[in-house]
Amino acid sequence: MFFIPPSWAEAAAAPAKKPHLLEQMMPFIFIFLLFYFLLIRPAQKRQKKHQQLVNQLKKGDSVITSSGILGIIYGLTDSFVTLEIADNVRIRVLRSQISSLAESEIKKKEAVKK
Repeated sequence: MFFIPPSWAEAAAAPAKKPHLLEQMMPFIFIFLLFYFLLIRPAQKRQKKHQQLVNQLKKGDSVITSSGILGIIYGLTDSFVTLEIADNVRIRVLRSQISSLAESEIKKKEAVKK
C-alpha cells in the first residue's frame, strides 16, 4: 500500500527534543509585555494625570463632571466638591467625578475648529 515499509518509517522518526523552559514561556512573556505597553501603562498615565487634576482643584474653577454637568466650584472638602450649576443651585459631587476643567475643553474645541 505505502512505498515505505513500516520498519523503516519507525526507524526514521527521531525522538522529539523537549524545548527549554524559557522557550516555552517566551509567548507568555511577549503577550504580557504587549498588554503592559498597550493597555496597562497608558491607563496608569491617564489615572495619574486625572489624580493631579483632582488634587489641584480650587474654588472658582469651572469644571465638567463625568456626567456632563458644567459648574463652578463653590466649595471643596477632602472627598466632595460643591458645584454651582445655576444661580443659587448647588450640588455636591465626588471629587473623583470631575473629569476636566471647562476652560481646557473650550480651548480644545476652538483648536479643532481652526
